[in-house]
Amino acid sequence: MRICVNYPVTRGQLVLRTAHDWNRDVLPSAVTPTQAWFDVDVTGPTLELKPCLREGSTSHWARGPNYVLTGHERDRGLWPFFFSSEHGHVSDVLLVDFEGVRRAVRVYHPPGYDENPLRRFPVLYMQDGKNLFFPEEAFAGNEWRVDETMDRLDQMNAIRKCVVVGIAPTDRMREYTKPGYDDYGRFVVEKLKPLVDANLRTRPEPSATVVMGSSLGGVAALHLGWRWPHVFGRVACMSSTFGHLDDLFERIATEPKKDLLIYLDSGWPKDNFEATNAMRDLLLHKGFRLGVDLLQFSFPEGLHAEGSWGARIHLPFQFFFGRSWLAQRGDV
Repeated sequence: MRICVNYPVTRGQLVLRTAHDWNRDVLPSAVTPTQAWFDVDVTGPTLELKPCLREGSTSHWARGPNYVLTGHERDRGLWPFFFSSEHGHVSDVLLVDFEGVRRAVRVYHPPGYDENPLRRFPVLYMQDGKNLFFPEEAFAGNEWRVDETMDRLDQMNAIRKCVVVGIAPTDRMREYTKPGYDDYGRFVVEKLKPLVDANLRTRPEPSATVVMGSSLGGVAALHLGWRWPHVFGRVACMSSTFGHLDDLFERIATEPKKDLLIYLDSGWPKDNFEATNAMRDLLLHKGFRLGVDLLQFSFPEGLHAEGSWGARIHLPFQFFFGRSWLAQRGDV
């Protein structure tokens, strides 16, 4: 298997250490100032390895858990970091003005974002931004723990890293329902996303741009994806109030199928279980395929609450950013 390690080397040399012999340097077969290529034999089902930055007799090991290759994996690219925290960080509140309305935004940067500038990241735009990162901001003190979940999935080698943009609404009932979600969507499409793409190392294409929300926020997410599929190629809707103060059932039934990946879920009983199943069946009728471009789960005793959504966000995160899902879709 061929491994490409991407890192801007200003001093020293990139090498690999592997479980074949943790004390032996594996030297690259080819090198540029920003990349080193290694040929690695995976003789069993898996092989653990870790890049090192070698300076004389000192080896700086990449931060975080070991990378794990599987015997039937494709060639792999790695973007290590050696001196930064193993945890991502969340920005201070950023205030963004659009047509006389000021909205508060926080941004999660994945581990190593600042140290290794070679990588560009998909972006996840999430509604109800105050409920995502900090209990002191969240409804009733219950946050989704988005940053902790992203960090843990990264440590598991389960996902590709991403940037998360949490957007706090100014008037939730208006911005997440008809007709207010048109103006809100224009804010995200015309102001916020261009601002994010201009200031962060993002992948701006729709296949790397996800919009997500719960309850009314899930309605807003599907509205944004259905109206602007050339911007948002992936949509996640948790416990969404489909059919309540929106026209999504009518539009989806009468308009052509969009090029989207969609994740739906709900708890049971209540928790918009029936509305979510109805939306699933409508999307199947439109030509979406379960396990391909549509994924849906129902959770026994799942609650309409921040803690319940936070406990299962790893599922849409893996659907959109999981290594095996990306490989299946040819996004390597």
